[in-house]
Amino acid sequence: MNFMHHAPATARRNAWILTVAQAFGGANAPIVVSLGGLVGQHLSPDPDLVTLPVSLLNLGLALGTLPAAWVMRRFGRKPGYLLGSTIGVVSGLVAAIGIMLSSFAVFCLGTCLAGFYSSYVQSYRFAATDNITGSESQKAIARVMVGGLIAAIIGPQLVIWTRDALPGTPFAGSFFSQAALAALAFPVLFMLRASAPRTAHGPEHAPERPLADILTSSRYLLAIATGVVSYGLMTFVMTASPIAMVGHGHSIDEAALGIQWHILAMYGPSFFTGRLMVRFGKERIAAIGLLLIGGSAAVALSGFDIAHFWISLVLLGVGWNFGFIGATAMVAECHTPAERSKVQGANDFIVFGTVACASFLAGSLLHSSGWETINWIVLPAVALVLVPLVWRAARPVAI
Repeated sequence: MNFMHHAPATARRNAWILTVAQAFGGANAPIVVSLGGLVGQHLSPDPDLVTLPVSLLNLGLALGTLPAAWVMRRFGRKPGYLLGSTIGVVSGLVAAIGIMLSSFAVFCLGTCLAGFYSSYVQSYRFAATDNITGSESQKAIARVMVGGLIAAIIGPQLVIWTRDALPGTPFAGSFFSQAALAALAFPVLFMLRASAPRTAHGPEHAPERPLADILTSSRYLLAIATGVVSYGLMTFVMTASPIAMVGHGHSIDEAALGIQWHILAMYGPSFFTGRLMVRFGKERIAAIGLLLIGGSAAVALSGFDIAHFWISLVLLGVGWNFGFIGATAMVAECHTPAERSKVQGANDFIVFGTVACASFLAGSLLHSSGWETINWIVLPAVALVLVPLVWRAARPVAI
């Protein structure tokens, strides 16, 4: 493929490396999400805490974004990502040891550390844009996200292959495999090359603005809001969907298949999302993503047949892809190279902090208010961001 042939050679090489690293590192979260609740059922002393390991994954991701940004700002992308992979190895080992010791606390520590590892993995999409701008930047972001599709396949398959690998300790083998994937990412990331030296003039040498000033930029705030709504609503609905499907009389296998189609819909469009952003503009693609998320809620509210759930989940996945990748491209154009670590870190802290809250709230809200309430909440949240996003897409000038 040659869609980045205009980008600098180092940027092209790094984008390929980050795509492979995303395939390994991106499998980290699906393993925890797939097994965290099941292990919690065996180890948790309180039935109300069975989903705590998964919630701690999201909390660790949110809390890890700012330290990860600081590490990369202070030491560079490559050392930061190598540290992240080391945390990934440790997280898998700690979780597996927690299962072997029948210690819920140790297992939860492992899943929380997995969240810290994910905070580094999530920034791969931004790293692909270093030293490239415009259409090439948008394509590079989408390309790295293709690695997420591979990860979504690798993670569940490893769970199936290794969950009974250690006799007497179900699922411990899956978390050892999680550690092995992080270890495989280490030599891949070691091949990353430092960015080319900065030129003597240009935006790289513009005065570095305080983060508080950047946060007052309406363009940056809109980019953050788009990411928050895209990722937050996706997590909010996806977390509740399997429980709702089973609660409305569908089988666990049908619920699992619906989630599988959802994950494929999340990452599959990445093959062409970059080209669509170049053709129609990142704001327009993000707006279409939000419309699809709203459409998924409308389908979910129209009935409780398995087709309603599955179609809703597919629309939700595609909507997340367009909305989140579009938001990422918007953030990438809101800072100078000198500002990128703190701007990207602040964005991810806000986005994934919202995701953590959504994962904590979805289950309790579903239990107290029902599946319909979950989906009614989606519609005004989408409208709140869609209106300014459409306005900006119609007037592509700095605001």
